[in-house]
Amino acid sequence: MKRTALAAAVTLAAVANPATAAFIEDSKATLNLRNFYIDRNDKNTANSSGEAREWGQGFQLNYTSGFTEGTVGFGLDAIGLVGVRLDGGGRSGKAGIDRNPGQLFPLESDGSAVDNYGKAGVTGKVRFSKTVAQIGTLQPKLPVVNFNDGRLLPQTFEGGQITSNEIDGLTLIGGQLESSKTRSSTDDVGLRIGGSKADAESNKFYYAGGDYKITDDLTAQYYYGNLEDYYKQHFLGLVHNWKLPTGSLKTDLRYFNSSSDGKNSSVSGRAEGFTSTGYWAAGDTDKGEVDNRTWSALFTYSLSGHSISAGYQQVSGDSAFPFLNQGDGSTAYLITDRQLGKFLNAGERTWLTEYGYDFAEVGIPGLKATITYLSGDNIDAADGDRKEWERDFRLDYVLQSGSLKGLGFSWRNATQRGNNEKDLDENRLIVSYSLPLL
Repeated sequence: MKRTALAAAVTLAAVANPATAAFIEDSKATLNLRNFYIDRNDKNTANSSGEAREWGQGFQLNYTSGFTEGTVGFGLDAIGLVGVRLDGGGRSGKAGIDRNPGQLFPLESDGSAVDNYGKAGVTGKVRFSKTVAQIGTLQPKLPVVNFNDGRLLPQTFEGGQITSNEIDGLTLIGGQLESSKTRSSTDDVGLRIGGSKADAESNKFYYAGGDYKITDDLTAQYYYGNLEDYYKQHFLGLVHNWKLPTGSLKTDLRYFNSSSDGKNSSVSGRAEGFTSTGYWAAGDTDKGEVDNRTWSALFTYSLSGHSISAGYQQVSGDSAFPFLNQGDGSTAYLITDRQLGKFLNAGERTWLTEYGYDFAEVGIPGLKATITYLSGDNIDAADGDRKEWERDFRLDYVLQSGSLKGLGFSWRNATQRGNNEKDLDENRLIVSYSLPLL
């Protein structure tokens, strides 16, 4: 039975339950509006053919119900997403100087952007004590699976998940995902990783783990993820907030250990397309096999509106860092996953520095600025070690009062250079607003 059918069954159970008062009274609905403009240029492409400019208006309706009364409570969540094209550029792949759509919208058969697109999902849920089971449309935000929200509309997954908070300070989560609707598409697609063939899909991603709050300031994490026929992954994390006599220091430590699974473990399976990116010497029989260890440390010092961060990440093993990547935008839980790059290539070492300032300290509440610089080197390649760098600047302002309180403006500018990837320049302009309906 499909996930949506099961979610509908849960909904019917909730409606049939006579104790539906809390189901209705605790319901919430919000309409999120996002106006998104993107201007991206691949600097080293012929005739500027890598230039992409698109503009659209996104609508996201989120509905969250309460639970019916009783020992076992039933509920329903729903999401509706619509993207409207305001300017979609030219046609993707057109010869000569042209703007290429595809960043915000799906494409028509002739390579032009569609006028609009939409998608929706429902999630049935059941609560017992402090444990909640969900089935249907999910947007997990965990170290081993993290939905992407970097464009006009967010990514969604289909599957089931259980979250338990029965023990104080301990949150346990487990689930299975079967497919995804990516951020610029309406199609349900299978799951895979970077480097795989488009038709080498898996419909089973299992995950489990938890966060344990050791003290008010120290949280330990462990998660396990398994994309069938691709990889198995263990994650360990530690987050500590230390209030100093002057300012505060946050420490974020992460470690991933990933190995092959199923078809990715065999030469015949990799020949079918179940492969990973990375670097292997000529003749290596394990070419394309997942083999990765990635660790990082990020330290952030904050004082009176200022924040200064310094971090380091090391990728080891023959393959790049593996994570769910359906080819239309994805998010990896790495300190180096930024506006343009992810810095997750085989062998890559990355230094990160960041400075942020909250202008509320000088009487301008709602205004924040952040500048980030990343430098990666030692990338394994046939022609020797490669390197790359990225510089990001972000300026955000949110209205703090008046009839349009909460209206947000964001300018995000990024530059990427190196001998490993295409040289990129990008600007994003985003206007957002959330309107409570219930």
